[in-house]
Amino acid sequence: MDPMYSLQDVIRCDLCETPVPPKHCAICHIHLCEVCVGKHLSDESKDHYIVPFKLRGITPKCPNHSTEVCTQLCTTCNIPVCPLCVASSEHEEHKKKDVLTLFETKRELILKNLQDLEKNIYPKYQKAATNIPVQRADVNKRSQKLTTALDKQGEALHTEIDTIIQGMKSDIDDMDAKHIAAIDQQEDAINHTITKITQVILDLKRLLERLQDKLDTSDVCLVYEYTSRTDAFRNLPAHFQVTLPTFTPQEINREQIHQQIGSLSELAITFLLDEPRILTNIQTEYEGLFSVSCSIDSELWTCGNENNILRLYNLQGELLRSIRTQSGNVPWDIALTRSENLVYTDPDDKSINQVSGTQTRALVKLRGWRPLRLCITSSGDLLVIMGSDDKEQTKVVRYSGSTEKQSIQWDDQGNPLYTPGYPKYLSENRNLDICVADFLAGTVVVVNAAGKLRFRYTGPPSTPQELFRPFGITTDSLGNILTADWDNHCIHIIDQDGNFRRYIYNCDLQKPQGLCVDSRDNLFVTEYLNGKVKKIQYYK
Repeated sequence: MDPMYSLQDVIRCDLCETPVPPKHCAICHIHLCEVCVGKHLSDESKDHYIVPFKLRGITPKCPNHSTEVCTQLCTTCNIPVCPLCVASSEHEEHKKKDVLTLFETKRELILKNLQDLEKNIYPKYQKAATNIPVQRADVNKRSQKLTTALDKQGEALHTEIDTIIQGMKSDIDDMDAKHIAAIDQQEDAINHTITKITQVILDLKRLLERLQDKLDTSDVCLVYEYTSRTDAFRNLPAHFQVTLPTFTPQEINREQIHQQIGSLSELAITFLLDEPRILTNIQTEYEGLFSVSCSIDSELWTCGNENNILRLYNLQGELLRSIRTQSGNVPWDIALTRSENLVYTDPDDKSINQVSGTQTRALVKLRGWRPLRLCITSSGDLLVIMGSDDKEQTKVVRYSGSTEKQSIQWDDQGNPLYTPGYPKYLSENRNLDICVADFLAGTVVVVNAAGKLRFRYTGPPSTPQELFRPFGITTDSLGNILTADWDNHCIHIIDQDGNFRRYIYNCDLQKPQGLCVDSRDNLFVTEYLNGKVKKIQYYK
């Protein structure tokens, strides 16, 4: 029990004997009730520093001036300082903070970090750790399936192919070993970090317990020296994605046994970088930058909102070419066809246009609808998300050339898939899913190639982030979906089934909007307000 509340020895105000005084003068070392605080401060013959009673002892003795206590912290030197130190030339130009304010701020940070570690970060690692045996079991199941297929083909070829079959089995074993090694590496990293997190949680709990009792100088110093490590644990380490091997049998041809057996694809294990990094930072001439589209991996087409010009830049930021829209209106989005022709939307003109060389022609002219964003599919089709003139409806339309092939607007219950309104982007995934970032709904809507709803992504299940506002969207060669989170200045990466994988939030992104990836899965991000394009590497 706090001695302040002990029935045997009740602490009283040193001026009026009021029991249980809530305040304490750290300089005069006397306890004060609320009424006597003003009276005590009226004595201007010496300095005073009033703190809550429970924080008595928060002001350490000054090591340089034995009669003074430290009421401020020099944030430049990161040491407590007394009034005489503050007035000295040594700290004259340095920044200082009130120790009570700083102490409360640090304590709140400790509590917040403890809650974040216990409620968000630690459970995520626990879940990842429990998934390791499942991954190992899946490796065995898949390899057994491959082995069975090889055995069946081997029986058909009898003794002529035994040597080749055994060689291919050996390849499977080697790939399994690599896969297991990658899983082991992930498990080691996860368990190692869990140990660290557990220790940090214990340390923070012990520190907070000590802060409940009477403080001494060592406790105060621990609080001042405390530095948060929570962000270092936020992303799971050693994250990887596996492209599993497959077996492709061939019809038996005794003259070409080796070629006829078939082949195993390579095992591909790709790790996400723990810290994605900026490879290139390109400053464009736009004051509001919408979209970016890669051209031959070394050039970028861009469009923005301050004029009717589409611009082509190289990775050194040099302007290579400028094109004006045919109507003189602002283009909203751009894409490149297989033959590297530029396609752009013109909502005000209700048209979709293609630039070939120096010629621009309208591919599609609409009535009652405005084309907003677009993308080119793997088959060469054009996908366009468009809104009605009255802003009451939104749909995705597929074109082959200028011919409409498909319209996607409603789910199986007849409800709209997409909210009304214009801020939306779309992309086709490698599995032919159509992914739409719906800014107003705070949702990524994914349908299959037939237009059937597969899932909606509204952000990870447990996240400290604020309201999810997806803007630009793209997909990479492994089928991951990347979407720009406008309000939180980061990129969400989810797999093709809608499972959250990680954030890209360390690249100082400011209002990210348009996204695209090149053939090496480097990510290009447009920053709307400052007109920059950042090239980011997020795979090893």
